[in-house]
Amino acid sequence: MDAAADDTFGIEVILSEGDKKAPCCPHGPTLLFEKVGKAGEKGRRFYACSACRDRKDCNFFQWEDDKVSEARLLAREAENKLKRPPSSQQEYSTRFRKFASLRLDEKKFCQDCQMLLLPGELDAHSSHRSTAVTAAQLRRPSVLLRPLDNKKSNAQYLFTDRSAHFLLDTLAGLGYRKVLCVGTPRLQELIKLRNLEQKNEPMKSLLLDIDFRYAQFYSQDEFCHYNMFNHHFFDGEASSAVLQAFLRECDGEKAVMVADPPFGGLVKPLANSFSLISQTWKKLQSSDCSNADMLMMWIFPYFFEPRILECLPSLAMLDYQVDYDNHPLYKHGKTGRKQSPVRLFTNIPPRDIVLPKEEGYRFCSVCERHVWSLNKHCAKCNVCPSKDGREWKHCSACGKCVKPSWRHCQSCGHCALPDHPCGQGQGKEGCFNCGSLEHKRKGCRLKDSHRISSHWSKAKSGSKNVSHHPLFKPKGKRKSGAARRAKKAAAQLK
Repeated sequence: MDAAADDTFGIEVILSEGDKKAPCCPHGPTLLFEKVGKAGEKGRRFYACSACRDRKDCNFFQWEDDKVSEARLLAREAENKLKRPPSSQQEYSTRFRKFASLRLDEKKFCQDCQMLLLPGELDAHSSHRSTAVTAAQLRRPSVLLRPLDNKKSNAQYLFTDRSAHFLLDTLAGLGYRKVLCVGTPRLQELIKLRNLEQKNEPMKSLLLDIDFRYAQFYSQDEFCHYNMFNHHFFDGEASSAVLQAFLRECDGEKAVMVADPPFGGLVKPLANSFSLISQTWKKLQSSDCSNADMLMMWIFPYFFEPRILECLPSLAMLDYQVDYDNHPLYKHGKTGRKQSPVRLFTNIPPRDIVLPKEEGYRFCSVCERHVWSLNKHCAKCNVCPSKDGREWKHCSACGKCVKPSWRHCQSCGHCALPDHPCGQGQGKEGCFNCGSLEHKRKGCRLKDSHRISSHWSKAKSGSKNVSHHPLFKPKGKRKSGAARRAKKAAAQLK
């Protein structure tokens, strides 16, 4: 039975309760979800994959109250083993030492299998595309490896050198000598490259990432195969011991965590994993630091701010815009709504983090922090209010600053876009589409009706900019490249 088969208002994540163990999928222990009805009633609970939002990527599903047979458990365990990495972290480390000792002309990388090849493995990969590997490429595995691109599971977006250098320079300037890189492989690379220059005090780093391919390039104390959505170490206690050894601060070495989760990830499980890491760090410190939390930077889009602060209220959002090499939209230098929405959430005092003036940031003496140049201080709100990089305006009726494109609606009693559908809620909480107080916009059956009626009203009035194609054309199954070539060849023969 499909979890979404009946009409529900939403799905909530239920964090682990007591010592009850969750069943496992190839990505580690699953998460417990609960269906919530429109009136707030609780529905049936079920387990699903922690890392993948699409059942096509990981089809694990089990009702919480299901009784699973022994045969099914054995079959599930066998399937999980088949999908595990071919080698352990220790075996990968041994392979890398052998690979590093090879002559330059013997070092090969299989582009099809995305792995470093030892001389005895070349014959097995003779039909694959392979290239020579230089010493510089071995130091930048994020450039050598092909980024994962599944947006609903493990999409990899890599920092530009601009953003990565800003993070590294900021942390080094604040005196941190240990950086826990959670899903930030490019930051790990720059730290190691910085140490090779021997111009600055050396920094230590440990990469925790779900992409096991990085295990080929690092030793056991530099990389752990890790799922940040369920705080699962795939190599078990050995990797957990590596993390504990890294977090133990000696000789005044200050540690900080930098996390860059997939943007579609659930905030609640991520916050729980980061809290567990912080608790591990706290247990390893002296009594003087027993009440403090581990300092961290969580890199995530600004529109998740309410959810992040609900889970981790000690964090504050900075205006710095993080951009990515391989993301089509999140680029530096764009203006208006096209700017990168990715920000830094941190419990490091904002006044200590200096944002680059040459990139358009300024210091607000009232807020005592650096902000984007268009983020003007509002004397009435007593904050620099902008979240998206545009200059916001103050609405006296709402008593707060709002986006520049919003207008105050007397019918609704709050600011909204000029063409929004006015409800009858008079400022009370309810549906933004139809005005009903019985449900929210997410559960509204008419959530697309306004868009459709607006489209056809414009079409009837003769608007030139309206397409007469149906709005919701069903997607046909796309043919494979071989099928398309065969069809083209058959047409040419006619």
